[in-house]
Amino acid sequence: MTDQELTFPSDFLWGAATAAYQIEGAAREGGRTPSIWDTFSHTPGKVVAGHTGDVACDHYHRFRDDIKLMADLGLRSYRFSVSWPRVQPGGSGPANQTGLDFYRELVDELLAHGIEPWVTLYHWDLPQPLEDAGGWPARDTAARFADYAQLTHAALGDRVRYWTTLNEPWCSAFLGYGSGAHAPGRSDPGDAVRAGHHLMLGHGLAVQALRAARADHEFGVTLNLYPVTPQTQDPADADAARRIDGLANRFFLDPILRGDYPEDLRNDLSGITDFGHVHDGDLATISTPLSMVGINYYSRHVVAAPVGGAPAEPYWRAPSCWPGSEQVRFVTRGVPVTDMNWEIDAPGLVETLQRVHREYTDLPLYITENGSAFVDAVIDGQVDDTDRLAYFDAHLRAAHTAISSGVPLRGYFAWSLMDNYEWAWGYTKRFGMIYVDYDSQLRIPKSSARWYAEVIRRNGLAAQ
Repeated sequence: MTDQELTFPSDFLWGAATAAYQIEGAAREGGRTPSIWDTFSHTPGKVVAGHTGDVACDHYHRFRDDIKLMADLGLRSYRFSVSWPRVQPGGSGPANQTGLDFYRELVDELLAHGIEPWVTLYHWDLPQPLEDAGGWPARDTAARFADYAQLTHAALGDRVRYWTTLNEPWCSAFLGYGSGAHAPGRSDPGDAVRAGHHLMLGHGLAVQALRAARADHEFGVTLNLYPVTPQTQDPADADAARRIDGLANRFFLDPILRGDYPEDLRNDLSGITDFGHVHDGDLATISTPLSMVGINYYSRHVVAAPVGGAPAEPYWRAPSCWPGSEQVRFVTRGVPVTDMNWEIDAPGLVETLQRVHREYTDLPLYITENGSAFVDAVIDGQVDDTDRLAYFDAHLRAAHTAISSGVPLRGYFAWSLMDNYEWAWGYTKRFGMIYVDYDSQLRIPKSSARWYAEVIRRNGLAAQ
C-alpha cells in the first residue's frame, strides 16, 4: 500500500449484520411462536403493502448458502440476532431445543468458515404473550429478558464470545410505544419512557448474569446515535437541539455509561412521568460495566424551535416519538438523501464516535450498523449500486478519521448483508450488499459487495 491509502488497524473486525425477523422466515416452524412483529405485520394497514416476515429471505433454510456468500466476501465477523420466540416460545419457561439447534448449527457453520459469530439477543421481536402481559412498559419483562439471555448464552456460550444485549432500544421504546410506527403499535408517551427504562434494566440484568457465567466474554449494547445540530445559533434552536439530544442519545448513554438520567431530561419529561418506575438499585444495574459499546449510525438530526403547531413528519421524526418535546421542528437541509429520505452525512459519524469516546467511555467501540437504502435494479444479471458503494466509502473514511483522532474503534459491520424485510416498509426498501429476489430467493452480490470484499482483503481504502 502507498502512503496515500488508508490502512485500518491489523486487528480491525470487518463484518456485516442482519436481524432475525428481517431474514429468517420460517415463522411457524421448529416451535417458533408469534412475536410482536408477526402480530403487527399481519394487522391491516400497519406495514406497506401488507408485507410480513413469514418468509423474508428464507435464511432459516438457506443459512449454509448464505454463509458461503459471507466467506466469499471475506467477512471476519457476522452479527446476527437470535429470535426470542424461536428460542423461548411464549417468553418464559424452558428453552425450545429445536430453536436453539438452528443457532447452534448457524454458529458451527460460521466457525467452520473462519467467521466470528456476534450475537444480538434482542432485535425487536418480543414474544407476543409478553406484550399481552404489558410488554416493555411492564417491569417484569426485564426479568424475562434476562432469563431468555441466560438460556441462549448457556447453549451458545461455548462458541460465541461477542454478545450484544439490545439493538437500538430507542426504536423499541419510542417507535414501538410512542409513535406506534413499529410493533407493537402502541402510542402512549408514558409507556414509551417506561419501556426505555425497562429495556435498559433488562440489559443490565442480562449482562450481570452472563458475565457471572463467562467473565472472559465480551458484553455490550448497541445504540442508534445521532449528532443533533441546531438550525441556527438562536438560543431557542439550541434548546431544541438539547431536547432532542436528550431523548435520542443521552436517555440511553447516561444511564448505561454514567448510572443516571440527565437532570435536564428529567425536567423535560416532568409533565409525562415522575420517574417513579425507577426503583432503588435500577441505575446501578443498568450501568453494570461493559466491555464494548456498539454504535449504529445513519444520519444527523437538524432541529429548530417550534413555530406554531408541530408539522407532520416522517415516522422517525413524528412528534409522538419525542415525548415532552413534541413541538420541536426537524429541518430538512436539501442535502443528498437515501431512499429512506435520510440525509447522507458522513462527518456526523466522526462527531458521534468522538463524542462517545470523549464524554462517556474509553471502552472499545464498534460500528454495529451503517448502510443505506437505494433503489436497485438487476440489469443483465448484475446490480450496480454505485450510490451505496459511495455511501460505504465515505463512512469508512470517516471511521478512519475517527481512529486517527484517537477513538478506540475496533470494527465495522455493514448494514446489511442482504436485502431484507425493512420493518414497516416491508420489502420496498433495499439495504443489502447482496440483492435478494424475494420470489425466487436468488441472491446476487451487488457492486458494493465486491467493493467491500476488496476493502477487507486490503484492510483499507484506496487513495482518493
